[in-house]
Amino acid sequence: MFDNRGVGASTGAPANSIEQMADDAITFITARGFAQVDLFGFSMGGMIAQEIALKEPRLVRKMILAGTGPAGGEGISAVAGVANFDLMRGPRHRPGPEAVPVLHPHAGRHRSRQGVPGAAQRAFWRPRQGHRRACLRGAASGARRVGPEEARRLSVIRQQVLVVNGDDDRMVPTPNSRDLALRLPNSSLVIYPDAGHGGVFQYHADFVPRALRFLAR
Repeated sequence: MFDNRGVGASTGAPANSIEQMADDAITFITARGFAQVDLFGFSMGGMIAQEIALKEPRLVRKMILAGTGPAGGEGISAVAGVANFDLMRGPRHRPGPEAVPVLHPHAGRHRSRQGVPGAAQRAFWRPRQGHRRACLRGAASGARRVGPEEARRLSVIRQQVLVVNGDDDRMVPTPNSRDLALRLPNSSLVIYPDAGHGGVFQYHADFVPRALRFLAR
């Protein structure tokens, strides 16, 4: 993984559009000398991954898109507001990934506590200085642009795609994942029950081997 500009250990001001984040990722991938890669995009990362596949289709072999949706999808323009509200509440629920309630609806908290290793819980709640502010700025600017847009012609994406989400995603409403899978001609869809935006974390014991099988096919 790499940190987007202005996030984590990367310098500079955060990108202000999904397109710019995609351009940065393409530049990073090619600078590393990779002719073709598999992309795993979670949430806003899934929107970036779609844009990369549209901009540079030969660079992408397969994609896994989790907790995400197409441009112009239902509720996407409200992502930043939902994230800001839930992140403000998060510290009251430490420790663990359920510290950010947007990832796990109340019904899924027991599963998240039982299913995610302690090391992952600790890592999840250690943002670098300024990381959360930068994430919120990036999410806000990206969502403002991608939310109201018309959906891209995703039918031109011919790569195999695995689309994954929980059945109660508050941040990027679950119908977006179903819509995304319908728009992508070579996709398969997995919706985890009793799970939210972070369904891949709650169901990591199923998701990880499923993802590896998908990539190995």
